Amino acid sequence: MISEKIRQLGQRAEADLQDIFRRIDETAQFNTEKVLTAFQAHRVSEACLSGTTGYGYDDLGRETLEAIYADLYGAEDALVRADFVSGTHAISCCLFGALRPGDTLLSAVGAPYDTLRGVIGITDKGPGSLKDWGVSYRQVDPVDDRPDPAGLAEAAADPAVKAVLIQRSRGYDSRASLSVAEIGELCDIVRTVNPEAAILVDNCYGEFVETKEPIEAGADLVVGSMIKNAGGGLAPRGGYIAGRRDLVRAAAARLSCPGIEKECGATLNTNRVMYQGLFWAPHTAAQALKTAVFAARLMELLGYETDPAWDTPRPDIIQRVHMGSPEAVRKFCAGIQAGAPVDSYVTPEPWDMPGYDCPVIMAAGAFIQGSSIELSADAPMREPYTVYLQGGVTYESGKLGILMAADRLLEES
Repeated sequence: MISEKIRQLGQRAEADLQDIFRRIDETAQFNTEKVLTAFQAHRVSEACLSGTTGYGYDDLGRETLEAIYADLYGAEDALVRADFVSGTHAISCCLFGALRPGDTLLSAVGAPYDTLRGVIGITDKGPGSLKDWGVSYRQVDPVDDRPDPAGLAEAAADPAVKAVLIQRSRGYDSRASLSVAEIGELCDIVRTVNPEAAILVDNCYGEFVETKEPIEAGADLVVGSMIKNAGGGLAPRGGYIAGRRDLVRAAAARLSCPGIEKECGATLNTNRVMYQGLFWAPHTAAQALKTAVFAARLMELLGYETDPAWDTPRPDIIQRVHMGSPEAVRKFCAGIQAGAPVDSYVTPEPWDMPGYDCPVIMAAGAFIQGSSIELSADAPMREPYTVYLQGGVTYESGKLGILMAADRLLEES
């Protein structure tokens, strides 16, 4: 049950958000038209929705879907495969494809997301990292939680820098997520001092939040996960890469092998949900955004600090709520889990998840395991004890989940 106090606060929050909801709907309308136009231009038919087996030669659905992704992202080529086990896997293929022994990878906005640090070799997660392969690493740390243009210009000017990684979302860091315009400014800096360096954008959580994507702002590659925005809540697994043809080909060679690259890869029974997920993605991303701003407003009314604030423009679907204590983190995540359609009876507990350097608590009663476009909340169990909220395939269900989490804080305080 949700208390009357929390329901009334929810009504107040919702009343404050009508103008913001209208702007979110306008973006969703623009992006839906863009996706629909691409489907029509590439003559999507029933034949595209069937899968292949074995080697997957001449898979019309796979090839058409990749052409659609390339168009949507303003790219020369795209690789869209269920074979990617995560967004980190897709980014890893891009990095290994773009870099060679002796090269340097530069991260433009501080350390990347925790799971990618093992890929790079910042943390030792076993053999096979870029460091093992002879690739060096540098990073430009944010200044006051914003990108450091001067620092980036100096670091990127090193001719050994062959790839620059820009992470759009903040991960578990305090810095702000980046808009497409801000990504474009960073791309311009790199192009000026090192025009040969490949610019890769980790686009996770940012797809369809704005009307443009990072390739249109000057990036060479964008990479993301299908169980986040781009999959629309329907894709069961996978990732995508879009951008410069030579870099997409190099990444494909890491996913499969040199000489095969994109030519093989049976889609089995995934094509239909991949297409459906992409078609729904602009609307689904809008539902997640509405859930995020509702959570921000409600939690602010309860006295919690949020980032972004409810009335701040957003470049991704991530909402941070500063809980202040491990107990509050547990209560909030327990409330989100209780509001889920799947495993609502489970109480989430922190555990040592692969790829992370501290115990992490994750609440996610999702139809797709680990799906971050479905309502979920997670937090590293370390100071300052901040919860990271994302998703909500429908605003109505997302709102209920937030109300239940807020009520759990209230009733157990």
